[in-house]
Amino acid sequence: MSASPAPSLPTRIDGDPDRVALVLPGVGYSPARPLLHFASSVLARHGWTVQELWWRIPDAFAEFTTEQRIAWVERQVGAAVDAEGGACRLLVGKSLGSLAAGLAADRALPAAWLTPVLTLDHVAHALGRATAPTLLIGGSADRLWDRSVADATGHQVLELPAADHGLELPHDPTGSIDLLRTAVARLDTFIGGLPPGGGTAA
Repeated sequence: MSASPAPSLPTRIDGDPDRVALVLPGVGYSPARPLLHFASSVLARHGWTVQELWWRIPDAFAEFTTEQRIAWVERQVGAAVDAEGGACRLLVGKSLGSLAAGLAADRALPAAWLTPVLTLDHVAHALGRATAPTLLIGGSADRLWDRSVADATGHQVLELPAADHGLELPHDPTGSIDLLRTAVARLDTFIGGLPPGGGTAA
């Protein structure tokens, strides 16, 4: 069976054509989910053009090796960056999207990684060599987050106490909303603090 087509939803918000931000989803965390929905809203508020990616995960993805998963994500993100003709100047990614951290480092792209997979050496090493402005946001109860690894990258870090991989508190919706507000506010500060050109062009 082939992968299901992506939902027919708007995927682009037009803003400054010379400042394009790509929004990268997780495995099952689409751009319509709260963190990425509000990330797109923050980007639009700061005048960015926003291009959301909607993964079409291959059926065999669960059997992919780590290297195959990294290669697959880098192909998707690399193609999307190239499609912007040099105007892509920022990546905002959730979980699986952080497997493109090496691409961001290679192209000197600023990035905000929401629940990056810090338990993967590839991601940790890529973040360690990234020179462009980078923000890492994770939860202390997320098994894929490692605060010591995040701090060792030298980048901006926000850890949300007791938050899981969705940056939520299990069985506490109002508390989860408070965490969402904190994460979005920090993302807003990060994006607002980028250089006028959005950082180094791709």
